[in-house]
Amino acid sequence: MSGVALGCSLHEVLTTVKSEVKTFPRFQLYHDDARPISSPIHLVLPDNGLRAQFDGPDQRLRLIEVLDFTKAKLVYKDVEVFKPADVSTGLIAGAAGPRFRHIYDKLLGPTYGGEYIPPKSDDAAAKGIYNLSYPGIAFNFPVQHSAYSPKKDFISLLSSSATGPATSMAVFSGESWQKARGTLFTATPPNPRALALAGKGREGGPDEIELVRIHGEGRIECVRRSSAPLWIILSETTPQDLIMELGAPDSIYRKNDHRLSIHKDRRASDASDNSAAGLTPDDSLDSDQNSVIGTDDEDEWEDDDEAAAEAQEREVAAAEHFYNYYHHGFDILISQPTLISPPSPTQERKESDVHEDGELSSQPLNHLTATKIIFHGNVPGSYQFNRHRRSRWTLEHVPSDQYKEPLNSEMRFGDISGRLKEVFKSYYESQEEERLQQRGMALNRGWGDSPGSSCELLGGWEDGSGKRSKFANAGSVIYDGDGNPGNVELFGFPGMIFEVLKNGAVSALTIY
Repeated sequence: MSGVALGCSLHEVLTTVKSEVKTFPRFQLYHDDARPISSPIHLVLPDNGLRAQFDGPDQRLRLIEVLDFTKAKLVYKDVEVFKPADVSTGLIAGAAGPRFRHIYDKLLGPTYGGEYIPPKSDDAAAKGIYNLSYPGIAFNFPVQHSAYSPKKDFISLLSSSATGPATSMAVFSGESWQKARGTLFTATPPNPRALALAGKGREGGPDEIELVRIHGEGRIECVRRSSAPLWIILSETTPQDLIMELGAPDSIYRKNDHRLSIHKDRRASDASDNSAAGLTPDDSLDSDQNSVIGTDDEDEWEDDDEAAAEAQEREVAAAEHFYNYYHHGFDILISQPTLISPPSPTQERKESDVHEDGELSSQPLNHLTATKIIFHGNVPGSYQFNRHRRSRWTLEHVPSDQYKEPLNSEMRFGDISGRLKEVFKSYYESQEEERLQQRGMALNRGWGDSPGSSCELLGGWEDGSGKRSKFANAGSVIYDGDGNPGNVELFGFPGMIFEVLKNGAVSALTIY
């Protein structure tokens, strides 16, 4: 797989595969629909004899397997790992993989003894598997069980007629397969997610974001691989700041979808607390129905005020846009400064961080800033899958008496919700208000062309059908779940909106 290395993100690998249709005419993606984040993800390339395995939480490439040497053209230091049998070459007809002598003499040289796995059957003709491992590479050879003896050296065994050609090969990160397999999906990957950044430092592009720590009140800490953390302060950080630290966005989306504005009144009385569904109410749409009827002159002044308000609203809407950072895993809304989100009741705050609830930022209102960030989970089976790489986050500002560890993106929403309900219980005047504010809002991303985010409904995406097939051509993936991948629910807490799939996985988190 050219252009792919261990440690690459699932998003980068799939994007590469989809862009090279002639090389990879088909691909199949397998995942556990009940545990899409905690279980590995398998990418199978049937026409290339390859299988790639990714860990679930980080979606990083951990293992590349060659399952059919006749379909995979492999070269190591200008020497082919396996050349299909040909009469003119004098190679043994019917060989389906490289033999031990070829690997030992021409490719990799001496190594330590491997591991023998006996067959499950006691049949005399049964064959076991001998795993021969080198640093980062391992081969499986079929061996007649009757010929194996722990006293026999492995070179004699693998060179004999009792051993057939290798049936598979694994590429991994580690000293040997025996030492690496126990932590294959949990060890820290040595390489960055993007191949362009490998060994190049900042010359290869802006340093990637490893983890996002959310501290509340619009303060977001982006932990980077080899640089100091980047702090984004909502309603203060400017577009110029973002471009300096993150590079130019992969695309810019002009915000023009206001279909959720009908829910603008579904919010608590506190203006700083947005609705339970995480909607951003457009206060400029509110009208004062209780005003006293005035004179004609007053009506003219009111008309002028309304016209000015409408003009200002259009100007604000025209200025709003998203910076889409697909390779970082998030989108950032650029607009005029908004109210600062309220603090968590359980958060320990420094004196320098204390401000009045609902306070505006120090930036002037006509100054564009980052006001909202959407972190994408890239959950397999979701409608937005593979539009962004997975973004991992923790909520640092909502500790409780019982749980001190931060909530994180790998947790099921049921566990996250229980903790947040406990933390924010004092925000609601009654149990009924709490119930109304925290009920989910259903959303189907498979209808229309607006699958982009939980509260903004970004539009203009490709692959809008939402269909999934078991045997996928390039450009589609396997979806093994029974539900519609476009069906999600939105749940809101102060400063946060969660987009949740039916299996409980959080497919997107919006911070405002």
